[in-house]
Amino acid sequence: MSASGGLAGVLRTFGPAWLASHTLSARASKVWRAIVACRTAALGGHVETCELCGKVRYVYHSCRNRHCPTCQTRAKEAWLRARRQELLPVPYFHLVFTLPHALNDLIGRHSRGLYECLFAAVSETLTEFAANPRHLGGEAAFSLILHTWQQDLGRHVHLHALVAGGALTRDGEWRAPKRGFLFPVKALSKVFRGKFMARLDALRSKDGWRADAQLSGAPWRDLKRTLYVHDWVVYAKQPLGGPAQVLEYLGRYTHRVAISNERIVGVADGKVAFRVRADPESGKKRTLHLSGSAFIDRFFLHLLPNGFKRIRHYGLLAPAHKTRRLEAARRALAVPAPEPAVIESVADFMRRVAGIDWSRCPHCARGHLVVTAVITPQRLQGPLAHGPP
Repeated sequence: MSASGGLAGVLRTFGPAWLASHTLSARASKVWRAIVACRTAALGGHVETCELCGKVRYVYHSCRNRHCPTCQTRAKEAWLRARRQELLPVPYFHLVFTLPHALNDLIGRHSRGLYECLFAAVSETLTEFAANPRHLGGEAAFSLILHTWQQDLGRHVHLHALVAGGALTRDGEWRAPKRGFLFPVKALSKVFRGKFMARLDALRSKDGWRADAQLSGAPWRDLKRTLYVHDWVVYAKQPLGGPAQVLEYLGRYTHRVAISNERIVGVADGKVAFRVRADPESGKKRTLHLSGSAFIDRFFLHLLPNGFKRIRHYGLLAPAHKTRRLEAARRALAVPAPEPAVIESVADFMRRVAGIDWSRCPHCARGHLVVTAVITPQRLQGPLAHGPP
């Protein structure tokens, strides 16, 4: 089995045949072109030369597309450093709200609307439970992160919620949960389902939705019946520890894409081999094999609508009043304000995350690399050159 070259390698290998029978939207074209061009001469870059031994290194620019698995590490680290200023010294809870797979076809046709429904239903549910005097009786602090995939790249739409363990009351007091859990999961599930279905019902009369056959007559009644047969899944994990543990945990979810390059282990006989989560019985990781065409089909299920924010903050973390409300929460908890965030250079980032002195020459290990030339971007050619210039 040959090395895959990651997601970009899969697109280069199977792209020409796939594109011969598929038409990409403008949004998909832009993503495709970015991933294929990432860290290649197509995006330009610069040449670095060691001042002692003369060794040359070519450095190409990243595409920075949020669907590209190559570009997420530094974005994630920068995001987490900003979140460090917002964490409170309380336990945090991780909840997962999942949409039933019976909605998958509808999501394929109306992704933006249904993703917005999901964010609204979950945020309203958590806000109401936190405000209820039986639970916390105040304003919560939580973030929601959208994921749309499962391990085999099939559609599996769910929101990860990271919720601070407590709420700020109107009197300026911090009220912690009375029990070992934040909210009762079964009650959350019923309220979440009700709020989502009410919003979906309202959308059926809007332009662009009325023509959908699944949203009227017998198909709509059948869909509703299916969606109400079972409680919707809300999964609650054990509370997390202090800020360091919360950040480490949160980093696993924030900037994930549908598949990482590390999970793609090879390409052979027209198929892509990729690792999936360990088997629950044996504990061993499994390897799935999909045809190149099926793999690309599944990856493009998970493109986000243009401009769609997949990470959102609510309650005390809502952007409109975050600074003021977090200050009030810290006063209630009697904790000082955090140290100001420091903007980190690329060199400092590499030194901290990978233990690499990026400017040190890897050949002689004594000299430093300096920029000696600029590489101008080169336009992609051929069937893979899709997307705006």
